[in-house]
Amino acid sequence: MFIRLPGRLLIVLLLLAGCSGKKSSIQQEDRKWWKEAVVYQIYPRSFKDSDGDGVGDLKGIISRLDYIKSLGVDVVWLNPIYSSPNDDNGYDISDYRSIMKDFGTMADFDSLLKGMHDRHIRLVMDLVVNHTSDEHPWFRQSSSSRESPYRNYYHWWNEERGKPTPRWSFFDVNSDAWKYDPVTKAYYLHYFSRKQPDLNWENPQVRKEVYEVMKFWLDKGIDGFRMDAFQFVAKDTMWPVLPQGYEQHIIRYYGMGPHLHEYLQEMNREVISKYDIMTVAEGAGSTLDDAMSLVDPARHELNMAYHFEGMDVGNFDPDYNLLDFKKVYTKWDSAFEDKGWISIYLGNHDQPRMLSHWGNDAPRYRDASSKMLTTFLLTMRGTPYCYYGDELGMSNIKFDRISDYRDISTINKFMHLRQTGGDTAAFIEEQKRSARDNGRTPFQWDEGPNAGFTTGSPWLKVNPDYVTVNAAAEEKDTSSVLAYFRKAVWLRKSNPTLVYGKYAVLDRDNPSVYAYTRDDGQKKFLILLNFKAAPGSFILPAEIDLTGAKRVLSNYPAAGGGQKTAEKKATPGGTQPLRPYEAVVYELSPRNSD
Repeated sequence: MFIRLPGRLLIVLLLLAGCSGKKSSIQQEDRKWWKEAVVYQIYPRSFKDSDGDGVGDLKGIISRLDYIKSLGVDVVWLNPIYSSPNDDNGYDISDYRSIMKDFGTMADFDSLLKGMHDRHIRLVMDLVVNHTSDEHPWFRQSSSSRESPYRNYYHWWNEERGKPTPRWSFFDVNSDAWKYDPVTKAYYLHYFSRKQPDLNWENPQVRKEVYEVMKFWLDKGIDGFRMDAFQFVAKDTMWPVLPQGYEQHIIRYYGMGPHLHEYLQEMNREVISKYDIMTVAEGAGSTLDDAMSLVDPARHELNMAYHFEGMDVGNFDPDYNLLDFKKVYTKWDSAFEDKGWISIYLGNHDQPRMLSHWGNDAPRYRDASSKMLTTFLLTMRGTPYCYYGDELGMSNIKFDRISDYRDISTINKFMHLRQTGGDTAAFIEEQKRSARDNGRTPFQWDEGPNAGFTTGSPWLKVNPDYVTVNAAAEEKDTSSVLAYFRKAVWLRKSNPTLVYGKYAVLDRDNPSVYAYTRDDGQKKFLILLNFKAAPGSFILPAEIDLTGAKRVLSNYPAAGGGQKTAEKKATPGGTQPLRPYEAVVYELSPRNSD
């Protein structure tokens, strides 16, 4: 593997800080490159098109590697690029060892990986093994005959047994996870779309096939896997009847099934333990104990949890309760304070845009709220995941017509409502807040045609705000969202305290301001975030004095709105005012940080 220059810098800073005489809580044996990394997620269809077909590709990403490097990130998480008929945009894989033609060739992939490693950027790929495409050779063989040696690679229910025990599907028009196959007169299981049959992990040959796929990519030099839908792979194959309404609590009934930990420990022995890689569990069960069981180092399974609870706060309600938001993140930090590790994210390919969900995408507040949310991501404990375009302040596109959508989830839900007489107009309005396609629109490179994404017709429409919200314009503006993102990344990478330091929430009942400290015994930071479009305030607790504190990051200039925020610092017990969506990070002076 290659040497990471930021890691060297962190070591030097730790050694210098040790001269202060204060003991750090950071133990060398606890340090891992994947804890210190900043992850940048790329949705390949939407990043950069190199050949004018309207679909982003590997050569497009290669052409922008210097931009990615300029962000200061350490890891790229790349959504699936494997061969696929694209029923679910690449999450239905027909060949795990080849590249989708839309994206390029294996030679292109090899060039991409080398280009990243040459720039000291690691690559993490999606491992999608809860299911395959129904066009995968395994399934074609499995569905050809009941006597096929591949029959037991999937879950089948023969028709002579009667109707199978009901199971709910995420993407099926009728939400039915059993699809009848007339060739072999049996039903097959698909938790997602009908073209995504679930693999049978009870079959040791299936597990062996998966491990060989993992080794194929790891031997090429990739740096880890994000395990897509992995908490669902283990099924109770007795197929018990589930209680009415179970689909409202689907993680509880589908996640963390029988033998899951056995499978993970076997995977660790056979593959993971043999490489220095990052492994991320998408989903973390339905309890904190579930999550810890996946990543407790003593269990030898995975090394990072990726929970959904934070994303569920307010259910995409623009008037979500900040107290609930704080409660979730404080609870998860507390559970992982002594062992294990978690991810911190506010958006991805399955979510609307961070800005539109958690901030305010009105032009007046776009910059401030984007920067405030970036501050949260890069000052919390856990590995931060930054979704492509969020560093620019990209927002939801808010389509008015179903014909503009490309996502199977939105399209099939709309079809179901239309078939059952549901309110399709209300659904389209709700999708403006929550649809996955909001987070999949093409990257906005410049103000030229199609935002510089493609010379052809883009596979998904470009957000019309690209004329002003684009990378080229923000590169020229030292106060842009992009410039702020780079500053925030550098602050985190320059201060191990923001990686490993203890987190403590302050004024937890404040309905507008999220305030917390990060402290490793050598340095202490105070982070103040106003999550509202109105002025807020924070009452400084007795143990914190801002006298002598240094403001190391802020999304507002030092002077503005009639007050000098940087200079007008509250003393203990005093009130610190904050402007709409204001974010301030203070490094407390040693004498006032105890």
